[in-house]
Amino acid sequence: MATQVAAQPIASSGRARAAMQKFGGFLAGMVMPNIPAFIAWGLITAFFIPTGWTPNAKLDQLVSPMVSFLIPVLIGFTGGRLVHGIRGGVVGAIATAGVAIGASQPMFIGAMIMGPLGGYLIKQFDRAVEGRIRAGFEMLVNTFSAGILGGGLAILGFLGVQPIMDQVSAWLGAAAVWVTNAHLLPLIAIFIEPGKVLFLNNAINHGILEPIGVEQAKQAGKSIFFLLETDPGPGLGLLMAYWAFAKGAIRQSAPGAILIQFFGGIHEVYFPYVLMRPILVLAVILGGMAADTTFMVLHAGLVATPSPGSIFAEIAMTPKGGYFPVLSGIFVGALVSFLVASFFIRRSRDEMDESTLAFAQAVVQDMKSQSKFTPSAQPTAQAVAEEATLAGVPQAVYFACEAGMGSSAMGASILKKRLQEAGYDIPVHHVPVNQLPSTAEVVFTQASFETRARQVAPKAKIYLVQNFLNKATYDQLIEDLGHLKG
Repeated sequence: MATQVAAQPIASSGRARAAMQKFGGFLAGMVMPNIPAFIAWGLITAFFIPTGWTPNAKLDQLVSPMVSFLIPVLIGFTGGRLVHGIRGGVVGAIATAGVAIGASQPMFIGAMIMGPLGGYLIKQFDRAVEGRIRAGFEMLVNTFSAGILGGGLAILGFLGVQPIMDQVSAWLGAAAVWVTNAHLLPLIAIFIEPGKVLFLNNAINHGILEPIGVEQAKQAGKSIFFLLETDPGPGLGLLMAYWAFAKGAIRQSAPGAILIQFFGGIHEVYFPYVLMRPILVLAVILGGMAADTTFMVLHAGLVATPSPGSIFAEIAMTPKGGYFPVLSGIFVGALVSFLVASFFIRRSRDEMDESTLAFAQAVVQDMKSQSKFTPSAQPTAQAVAEEATLAGVPQAVYFACEAGMGSSAMGASILKKRLQEAGYDIPVHHVPVNQLPSTAEVVFTQASFETRARQVAPKAKIYLVQNFLNKATYDQLIEDLGHLKG
């Protein structure tokens, strides 16, 4: 009985984390495909506003319409498409236009509401009339239903939702100013850094910090809020400490992780290094706080969200005259994280070896599995995956992550190279886990997305990736393919 009672809080915590991860994944699915639009707007802002690199009054006219209309409509279209394909995307875009036109603030939050709402409502309509439309009237019903529904939502958005979202945006902006003026901004690292390790970074960045940052950037040409979650400094300091003071395979793995994390912008690679010694979360928290303090004191800011969080993206989004404040904050954060992590790693390096890293990866897997699975009376999904066999050489292999752009792109690249080296000409695609084809035969993903992958692609054999740099995971597929050829 005691075990059952103790398990209830853990299960509740897991479900809460799973809900947050799902929410963050949906936000990422709406925002991250449109990051090029944010970057385009950021570059135009950096160059052509009156305080930019090359001020140009004519080209400056692009800045406001892009952030106030283009980007919200793109987000609304993507949100609707996630719910109900292209048809849902079109209705979502029309609905979003209603909240975007004439708004005093960029309607990113409004787009994240109206886009999926439009997709959901047209999906329900299509289900209701399925099989009831007379032959020859399909196109008429489809086009007019989407137009009427989209137009109605646009009017609703313009008259009802937009004033509410304007007020919400004003409150968020006022809260951001208050936190900054009260010098409390560094405390945000207490929530951001552990949240990243729990894969809540997309919900934090795209759901909270990015809308605030865009509004600030529209007014001042830059925003510190673009730096808070994307800063690669704390992770760099942690990995540098492992490189300097760890031993054996752990030390040897650190340089590759640094290249991917700091230069490639894929922060997930340092998460197992934190979980290897959970006390090291203090290193990234204190590193984040030091970086944020430096950003605040030196008035650092970026013109748009750097995505991924690479040092190159940070530099590209830095406004004229802003390199010293931005780079100072990043490297101060790295230094503090390095010093704190070094203290703990040196004290325990004799206790850490390759098996410790593997154990930390297993802890990450178990921690995430609590949010995905029900009690262990049934075989785990890991066991099912291990027992599964390929029915034949797959037509394609899919690497899935939350948004299909960061870790999955890196994993797909490594996997494709391994397959080519083994003599297999099999296409490898990287996609968001929610957009896996239902007919997918082979899927590589992280433990935190395993259940969602099985729901979307129920017939697929799923390989779990704990460490993106560990080629043994990818070689398992090659071994299985070799059995088929044999």
